[in-house]
Amino acid sequence: MQEVFGPEGLIAKTHPEYEHRPGQINMAEAVLRAFEQRRHLIVEAGTGTGKTLAYLVPAIAAACGSGARIVISTGTKNLQEQLMDKDIPFLQETLPAKFRAAVMKGRNNYACLHRIKRAETMPVLDGLDQIDQFDEVFRWSMKTETGDRAELSNLPENLPFWRHIDARSDTCLGQKCADFEPCFVTKMRQRAIDADVIVVNHHLFFADLALRNGAYGSVLPDYAAVILDEAHQIEDVASEYFGVGVSNYQIDDLLYDVGGLRLENNEVERELARISARVQRFADAFWVSFKEGRGLEGRFSLAPSRSSSPTMREDVSEPPALAGGSADDEEQAGMPALPGAPHNALDNALYRLETTLAILKEPPPDAENILRRVRELRFALNFLIKADDKQFVYWIERRGRGVFLRASPINVSGLLQDRLFAKVPTVVLTSATLSSAGNFNFIRERLGLDEAEEMIAESIFDFENQAVLYLPPSMPDPRSPQWGRAAADEVIKIVNATEGRAFVLSTSNAGMNELYERVAPQIDYPCFVQGSTSKGALLKKFRETPNAVLFATASFWQGVDVRGEQLSCVIIDKLPFAVPTDPVVAARQRHIEEMGGSSFYEYSVPQAVISLKQGLGRLIRSTSDRGVLAVLDPRVRTKVYGQQFLKSLPPCRVTSKIDELHSVFDDKTNVQSSMSKVTNA
Repeated sequence: MQEVFGPEGLIAKTHPEYEHRPGQINMAEAVLRAFEQRRHLIVEAGTGTGKTLAYLVPAIAAACGSGARIVISTGTKNLQEQLMDKDIPFLQETLPAKFRAAVMKGRNNYACLHRIKRAETMPVLDGLDQIDQFDEVFRWSMKTETGDRAELSNLPENLPFWRHIDARSDTCLGQKCADFEPCFVTKMRQRAIDADVIVVNHHLFFADLALRNGAYGSVLPDYAAVILDEAHQIEDVASEYFGVGVSNYQIDDLLYDVGGLRLENNEVERELARISARVQRFADAFWVSFKEGRGLEGRFSLAPSRSSSPTMREDVSEPPALAGGSADDEEQAGMPALPGAPHNALDNALYRLETTLAILKEPPPDAENILRRVRELRFALNFLIKADDKQFVYWIERRGRGVFLRASPINVSGLLQDRLFAKVPTVVLTSATLSSAGNFNFIRERLGLDEAEEMIAESIFDFENQAVLYLPPSMPDPRSPQWGRAAADEVIKIVNATEGRAFVLSTSNAGMNELYERVAPQIDYPCFVQGSTSKGALLKKFRETPNAVLFATASFWQGVDVRGEQLSCVIIDKLPFAVPTDPVVAARQRHIEEMGGSSFYEYSVPQAVISLKQGLGRLIRSTSDRGVLAVLDPRVRTKVYGQQFLKSLPPCRVTSKIDELHSVFDDKTNVQSSMSKVTNA
């Protein structure tokens, strides 16, 4: 690896921003050993390590040497684009070995030629303004090579009609489709089959993992090893894809496609229209029957009803009204029962749709897929309403006009061990934030990774001179009424000391809005707040506006890169503990307690440590960056567990004196002189 990464190596000769990074070399050697020895590896590589090249080079060497395909999975679109648009093209020009790389995205990122042609004769547009947009998409679909929706950069991100023309698997006719050969998904898969390295995102990777060895086969070509970058996200993504879900959009799309069937028999068409109207009516009543979170957005727990509701016709139990439990029992338990009767009515209507589709004579190609979707929908609804599998947590999410019923596995460690770590010879997990208090116990436990090498790659950043951690000398408890005013006062003092140039990151929307409303009128720097425009536009405005202050929440804690003095301060309001009322978090904590553990110390604290490291990792992005890290929450000092947070942060100096913050921006001599007076935590 020295020949590639060393001071006289290939990268040094060709990369304009080359820096000798011992941690990068050590990581690359560890990844190469993992491939050669067919072992798993966990690597924490903070900013400044050169992480992506450190795993790409050995991955390419392994793929070219053995002929085995390597998959690289990322957590964010930004990193996926960085790999395909920047890092991989650079290595294709620099390395002597010739290799091919391909990107695979989820099917709904691609246009479906069959559905676009069908949409010309079906109502998919909500307004006159969409006519021009559809015409542009149609013209683009006739000339694009990839069919990737990302090429339509001049159109809105959330085109309302896109879901009616995308290449989702639900509607795919496969080889029966007249457009199978020119299909963009067919072409994407062929490029992947021909490639040595495939770049995907976590959602596609785990969707494939959940399907492998199942009735519908796999999405990705076979591979010998996988590198999971931004691996701190894996538990949540895996939980989503190993779970079960149904949404109102899913039913709406199903009925839309039923309406698009072209049948020879007009009477059967009319019958399907009548059944569809009946399904829609009962579906509306079904969604209305859920009272949890009505009028709000977010995730809300659902309690299983005391008895199963009849859904699968003859092989189900009796309805709740006839079974042992009563509504009073549910109210006494403090949890609402799932709707029984509305589901029964919806299921009966879906069953009628299923049987009618099943007996169609000479059905059109789309009918077989629609029939399968009806059966899968009935099965999923039955699973969700019965809610009797204790290994799952059942919950509802409300987002915009969408209502989503979900069941998620409480513990994915066994599933990942069986389906991933036991079957793939080499899995490399890497991220800037995987350890807690200097070890990987938390991530190993949560993901079921018993046997793996591990390392923490050394950063080239000089945190002692590049950053100072500011902890206010006195703050009220974050749960007290005095917190909001005190936090705002500290933010005002900090951003005045740093002349703006700050991210103020909150753990909740309410906290963000309160800080913004209290602080913005009191400072003379331009202020932006998340939600006022798109994330990309907000970042662009922040980068282009001198001395700006941006107030934001979780989505800005990771995957955001602002280099230079434009971002010189990151302020975290509270320690980012997961919301205890979130149904999945609550179920995980309850499971740990039932197993005799401490959910707070085994789950809440290490998870919050990793989140805090993500937030503070926004600050120092290059060797020339300097800045202030600020944590307002007093618990980092007053509580015993606070030491775990401090031990996990970069080794920068600590101060509680606001007038010392400016010194980190002075020349190096002054920084050392000033900071030497500060007691290390």
